[in-house]
Amino acid sequence: MEVINPEDDFVWVHDYHLMVLPTFLRKRFNRVKLGFFLHSPFPSSEIYKTLPVRDDLLRALLNSDLIGFHTFDYARHFLSCCSRMLGLTYESKRGYIGLEYFGRTVSIKILPVGIHMGRLQSVLSLPETEAKVAELLKQYCDQGRIMLLGVDDMDIFKGISLKLLAMEQLLVQHPQWQGKVVLVQIANPARGKGKDVKEVQDETYSTVKRINETFGKCGYDPIVLIDAQLKFYEKVAYYVVAECCLVTAVRDGMNLIPYEYIISRQGNEQLDRVLGLDLTTPKKSMLVISEFIGCSPSLSGATRVNPWNIDAVADAMEYALDMAEPEKQLRHEKHYRYVSTHDVGYWARSFLQDLERTCRDHARRRCWGIGFGLRFRVVALDPNFRKLSMEHIVSAYKRTMTRAILLDYDGTLMPQASIDKSPSPKTIDILRSLCRDDNNMVFLVSARSRKTLGEWFSPCEKLGLAAEHGFFLRLMRDVEWETCVPAADTSWKQIVEPVMQLYTETTDGSTIEDKETALVWCYEDADPDFGSCQAKELLDHLESVLANEPVTVKSGQNSVEVKPQGVSKGIVAKRLLSTMQEKGMSPDFVLCIGDDRSDEDMFEVITSSTAGPSISPRAEVFACTIYQKPSKAKYYLDDTAEIVRLMQGLASVSEQTM
Repeated sequence: MEVINPEDDFVWVHDYHLMVLPTFLRKRFNRVKLGFFLHSPFPSSEIYKTLPVRDDLLRALLNSDLIGFHTFDYARHFLSCCSRMLGLTYESKRGYIGLEYFGRTVSIKILPVGIHMGRLQSVLSLPETEAKVAELLKQYCDQGRIMLLGVDDMDIFKGISLKLLAMEQLLVQHPQWQGKVVLVQIANPARGKGKDVKEVQDETYSTVKRINETFGKCGYDPIVLIDAQLKFYEKVAYYVVAECCLVTAVRDGMNLIPYEYIISRQGNEQLDRVLGLDLTTPKKSMLVISEFIGCSPSLSGATRVNPWNIDAVADAMEYALDMAEPEKQLRHEKHYRYVSTHDVGYWARSFLQDLERTCRDHARRRCWGIGFGLRFRVVALDPNFRKLSMEHIVSAYKRTMTRAILLDYDGTLMPQASIDKSPSPKTIDILRSLCRDDNNMVFLVSARSRKTLGEWFSPCEKLGLAAEHGFFLRLMRDVEWETCVPAADTSWKQIVEPVMQLYTETTDGSTIEDKETALVWCYEDADPDFGSCQAKELLDHLESVLANEPVTVKSGQNSVEVKPQGVSKGIVAKRLLSTMQEKGMSPDFVLCIGDDRSDEDMFEVITSSTAGPSISPRAEVFACTIYQKPSKAKYYLDDTAEIVRLMQGLASVSEQTM
């Protein structure tokens, strides 16, 4: 395959056979505008995670710009797999679902494919179709028979035998329909051969034979099995005559049979004459469809069934036969309005419009490929967002004389996945080296309690500490803690604690952390999907009950926190810069490193301070986050190991100059 012009052309890949193609196209053309549509169901994470190549397939799909699914269920399964296996989270922004993947936003599109209206309407107008309709009317309707119709491939997923058993149950439970109702089952020849297909064929033939022998009589067979290849106009003729269409597939990606049935039942003037209908007569149709097929959510007027529940399918068939004519007409009208306006042209235009929107910022981003084989991916970054170079920052560090260093702890100096969160001897040595340099003012800014920070970092005499997101502040070890905001009234904890306790009891793996001025509900060890769902519920619950309290409720990484209003890491950055300014030490080097949303306040303060008096006009300012992601920082590093190497390099420079 050759992309003629990767800067302008759009590439649209279809279905599971080509799931890995996006990786190879992205490897060849980093900026290719690439969409992928999966026409099959995406399995639940419990099934998908058994695949040995599960991560490779997910990463291949994520090399697309836009991924399309027929239903939200399929998209939800994909998003759940991305969350559980790759640790990715998704957000809905103004109606669009997006995943952040190495600086690129991969959009998710949910839209079922439609049918080709022009092709179907042209077949409805054929003389052969009219003749076949007349023949079927004579064969069934003129004999007082009501036709129920099934059109399926002869394979294990289409549920043909389940449909036949439901028909048998209908005739047993409602004997008044014996001799009146006929199920015409068109079984398209199997696409492949094998033991499974042979078993389905044998079961279907034996079931049809048994039911016809039990309920049939002279001139009447309750089931008519057509297993020969029919021409399309012949199938359309059956659609036109059938009173109800049955689709009982146990699993199917989309299945357009119900759509074709609805349009065929709408017919045209010529067919109305053949059917003996007045032009003003409202059309009608009835659908009994499996809830496990892709078109089910879009046909709200259909009777949805679990095909494995034979009794429920039989009841649905009886319900369809007994339904009042006005109800059938209203349901048909609703379905026809949807199917006729959401045809395959609408589907294609909608997908391409979203693909164009998703790729709009390709030109302004810097892209480069990393990884090998199926693990290849493209990193896309804003031109002003780049990786922090060790040489660059060390050079700036050596040139400058007054330095402010602000460091987050969890997720920055300490990996989030670590069980033991206390600092290593190596980390303590690095911090002590930096603090011994008289040109440095070093601050550790954390969400942890002042007691914990005080114990962990007691060897660092000159290290400044900010606890509980900056509520408590200490400039060095031997001075008293002070507060950055007025003393907080924590009576609100009496409201919050029972609520958090309720969610802890119902969410296995979650815990409550009680701080002096804050309460945190953590779900790091809970099931990621359930924990995230519970966190959203808890956030809404707390915002409701705390509406009149002087606190803010915020969601963080695997946590929900309630803390006093006005407390943020940004106030620590302001305090540090103003303290240095009061001492006549306006910094000419500022380094701020953090990894999550709470650190964005620090980045914003130090970036905006470059235009004010608290920082030297020619200062070297480095706001750095972890991983490539949307941030107010201008730089990034890949992980905590790189952060530690960077700090070790700066500590070495300080040791050499002292």
